[in-house]
Amino acid sequence: MHPNAQLLTGFYEAFQRQDGAAMAACYHADAHFTDPVFPDLRGDGPGAMWRMLCGQAKDLTVEFSGIEADDSTGKAHWEAHYTFSVTGRTVHNIIDAAFTFQDGRILRHIDTFDFWRWSRMALGAPGLLLGWTPIVRGKVQGQAAKGLEKFRASEA
Repeated sequence: MHPNAQLLTGFYEAFQRQDGAAMAACYHADAHFTDPVFPDLRGDGPGAMWRMLCGQAKDLTVEFSGIEADDSTGKAHWEAHYTFSVTGRTVHNIIDAAFTFQDGRILRHIDTFDFWRWSRMALGAPGLLLGWTPIVRGKVQGQAAKGLEKFRASEA
């Protein structure tokens, strides 16, 4: 198995254990993460996000598959089942991930998922009716950013 495929396997195994610190250790110091909820995390931001999400998880289960990697790029498919803490609603999120690597670490990580599908599960009727709009996406992103900022302050 290519070393970068081993890195990704270890990353997702740590996620299954809810070990945010081990996930954070997989990132390069100049890392950049993006997904529909956290669109622009840089440096130690991606690691902080995973530490926060794993630390707050109550009933998270993660499954991963399709890991492929070479010297510069990689990809994976993963699915998460959890209760969205804000609403208490059950979510089954389906994510495809793309990676670039540098110095044996994850440099760029892009998670792609259907935000409207996620918002319907996580938010219920408001997500069904308005989850496709930039207004709802912006509100979710803003709340996520504030939560991460608060978490990072608590770590300091």
